[in-house]
Amino acid sequence: MQTSLEGRIFGVTLLAVAVGTSIPFALLYFDIDIYLAWAGGLLLAVAVALALLRPLTASLNRALDALESGLLNFRDGNFSNSLVIRRRDELGHIGRRYNEVAEILRRERAHIYQRELLLDTVIQSSPQTLLLLDQDERIIYANTSARHLLNNGKPLQGLRLEQVVSQCSPELADAIARREDGLFSYSGADGAVTQHIGNSYFVLNAHRHRLVVIREMTRELTRAEVQVWKKVIRLISHELNNSLAPISSMAHSGKMLAQQLDKSSASAPNTTSHKPAALDRVFDTIAERCRHLTEFTQGYARFAKLPAPSCEAVQWQQLIDRLAPLQPFTLKGELPERPGYFDPVQIEQALLNLFKNAHEAGSDDTELQIRVDRQGQQLVVSDRGCGMGEKVLQQALLPFYSTKSQGMGLGLALCREIVDAHGGNIQLHNRDGGGLQISLWLPWTQQS
Repeated sequence: MQTSLEGRIFGVTLLAVAVGTSIPFALLYFDIDIYLAWAGGLLLAVAVALALLRPLTASLNRALDALESGLLNFRDGNFSNSLVIRRRDELGHIGRRYNEVAEILRRERAHIYQRELLLDTVIQSSPQTLLLLDQDERIIYANTSARHLLNNGKPLQGLRLEQVVSQCSPELADAIARREDGLFSYSGADGAVTQHIGNSYFVLNAHRHRLVVIREMTRELTRAEVQVWKKVIRLISHELNNSLAPISSMAHSGKMLAQQLDKSSASAPNTTSHKPAALDRVFDTIAERCRHLTEFTQGYARFAKLPAPSCEAVQWQQLIDRLAPLQPFTLKGELPERPGYFDPVQIEQALLNLFKNAHEAGSDDTELQIRVDRQGQQLVVSDRGCGMGEKVLQQALLPFYSTKSQGMGLGLALCREIVDAHGGNIQLHNRDGGGLQISLWLPWTQQS
């Protein structure tokens, strides 16, 4: 076991003193002058001390240099180096403590890096648009949604905000420039879009920063709107049914009484009939209108009470075979080998509604096509009807909206409700050369 640094220095000092005191006595034995003897002893003691301390100080200097280099690495944020000091004195103890601290800092840095990587992954995967701006309105950080919304997927770091928003829609640019929280709407490639913008301010490294968060609200607002409509429909249907049932019963009873009056008049020819000549026609009209109104309310009730989809594995050819006898159409492309996973009854109803709309829009049966994407659950229905205007496209999926004089505005609304219940989405586009293309995308909610 090596002695401590203090012990080694003390031992060297004692040895030098012993040499320095023994040499003069030896020289005095040879009749050397006493002053010269002690001077020679002193010089020899100093030489011995220097010779013995030189290796000790050299080793000490190397250890101190290594410690200084390690501390400089700490200052620069580099914790990857460890010291190799094979000593059992105080410097060796300090070196081991240095290595322990370096290992702790390395683990902490790795942990922080993993958390930063996880946080960045979460932020980049977030559907919300996130922009971090410095005090000069220059973009410091932007996630994937921000790049796609504002710059067609290209990087945004380092660009000025005014340079980026100049390429966006005026409504979006104005909402960002106002620095106010709230909802705003504009027309996008997929129709009307509603978003919420939020602004947060904080100070980092003595500089003011701004965090802009833009959240897509179209689907949430649409669902809320549909829920409100459903409540209204249920209320109206309830009240109408409560009134229609007694009216229909009274009309039937009135018609029976009228028939009895007919029989009484026939048995008593001299008795004047109290029944007006058009009484039968009046009762028939009342009954017909009640029946029509009942069917009308039942149609809305079906929309308001759409059950949750009962998804199952469905062979695509089986779906096509079930649709073929109901409406002529052309299958475009090949069907996927992988079965779909959805509610076959609801999806069949949605497709039949789309076929019916295409037929009413003037499309010939030979121009009606359906295609199933082989890469995923996407059904595309195309026709060559009259298509839709820009304003109609934005409102076509709303309940009760219809451009037909006798339409109830529930066909496309029901399609959207079915697709939304599956967790998917529906998109409408006018085709080049006339006609409409409707895409139904359904997520893979379970492996089939």
